[in-house]
Amino acid sequence: MECGLSPIIGFRFSLHPMTNDFIKVIKGALKETDATNVWMHTDDVSTVIRGKQVHVFNVAKAITLHAAKTGEHIALSGTFSAGCPGDSAGDVYLDKGDIIANTDITKQYVSSQFALYPMNNPSYMDIIYHEVDRAKAQGVFNDSMHYASGIHGDIHDVFAFYEEAFTNARSDEHKHLVMTVSMSINSPSHGGR
Repeated sequence: MECGLSPIIGFRFSLHPMTNDFIKVIKGALKETDATNVWMHTDDVSTVIRGKQVHVFNVAKAITLHAAKTGEHIALSGTFSAGCPGDSAGDVYLDKGDIIANTDITKQYVSSQFALYPMNNPSYMDIIYHEVDRAKAQGVFNDSMHYASGIHGDIHDVFAFYEEAFTNARSDEHKHLVMTVSMSINSPSHGGR
């Protein structure tokens, strides 16, 4: 199978609030987020968001921020993907404009890690190093580590970096891209940030 040419971006993630009332946190974050610009489905393990890139990242950030605003320690783990062979269902959401639906500017510290996988691209390490250097230049780089790079800062800066990295890592020739993201928010180990 060849990599898909559809402009659909997908994000499958699991949200893990560290509280006995985790259902309320998850359902509350989903309910408070305007998801009219994306296709979204939640099952007993994870939630998937699909649509135009601008809206997928906007909705992903909004859900994360709404969960974080509860003050509970939140962990999120997810995978962004584009160009996956066979990814064509849900094209109806591609007719949405580029005006984002969620505009909450509440500041929130996020500690996270990401890994880029530019599929079938022989220059994949150059692409990864370029994005790590860009993170350093933008002041969101936290640490080098095995199998990931640490990114931290305000949630808006972190998600902006991730969306730019996702855009930069794709090319006309190599459209299939996967990016994994793990986040920790309101952790006691963050020292009150």
